[in-house]
Amino acid sequence: MPRLAVTMGDPAGVGPELCLRLLVEARVLAVSVPLVFADAAVLERVAAASGLAISCDVISMEDFSASTSSIDRPCVIDARSIDASRVEPGTVSAECGGAAFGYVDAAIRAALAGEVDGIVTAPIHKEAFRLAGVSQPGHTEILAQRTGVRRYCMMLTSDRITASLVTTHVGLRDVADQLSVDRIFEVIELTAEAMRRIRGREPRLAVCALNPHAGEGGLFGRREEERFIMPAVAAARAVGIDVEGPLPPDTAFLPERLERTDAHVCMYHDQGLAPLKMLSFDTAVNVTLGLPMVRTSPDHGTAMDIAWRGEASAESMVRAALLAARLARGKNDR
Repeated sequence: MPRLAVTMGDPAGVGPELCLRLLVEARVLAVSVPLVFADAAVLERVAAASGLAISCDVISMEDFSASTSSIDRPCVIDARSIDASRVEPGTVSAECGGAAFGYVDAAIRAALAGEVDGIVTAPIHKEAFRLAGVSQPGHTEILAQRTGVRRYCMMLTSDRITASLVTTHVGLRDVADQLSVDRIFEVIELTAEAMRRIRGREPRLAVCALNPHAGEGGLFGRREEERFIMPAVAAARAVGIDVEGPLPPDTAFLPERLERTDAHVCMYHDQGLAPLKMLSFDTAVNVTLGLPMVRTSPDHGTAMDIAWRGEASAESMVRAALLAARLARGKNDR
């Protein structure tokens, strides 16, 4: 079975609880071996606070590196990177941001070394990252930098809706400046490749316009549809991708269109994630496309307001692990 590096995320958020639940989730254990990169002392505190338990072995990071080939059971890989007694649930801090970055960094190293078959990341807090001096705004950018890829994008997927993003963590006023024919075509192509693996057939894609009414022939915006989106769609069709657009964003996600569309390519973060989270908040999975390894995560954030209370739903985290295991098996079968 594929081994998955599961990172705990921000220690002060719901990530520790999600990891504890994942370690006992029968659906996950039936198809993968989760290895949770975390601080065991934090997990112990969260377990006590939320009525859960650590029901697996704890291995130090050093011992994991020395004996990784023989680990075939769920484990906590103990980073020992933060003083658990100082962690305050729901509180943003540089210490927690630094610890969360450390878990991700260790998981990436393990994946690049072939020690794990995929990565599942619990939520990090972007402000905590900034306080810790981490220059990248999120997991996607960290993974792209560490693996040296230039062709990548974020895709969120569920049974009801899938959305890929041409731009991600940028201000709305900067979106248009980051659009190009090459970038939009790249995201269309990456999305088509991913959906072939997930659906097992040629997918049907829809590309959203940037402006209201798809620009209304240049009445709105600066003809981004004509300059960038239309040529990218034409290029995708020329290589055999079943894609339509640019579609007016306000009607792109109507129920009848969702029924005949496998994935939407969206120009900016909220254009895709607003409808996706409305329809599939607890079930969608974030996938980073274009990496040399599988990486998934839940589609929500750190939920600081309910951290350590035992109230967080683990369904999106579970589905992230299930999809990572499925994609990892597919990579190994090729």
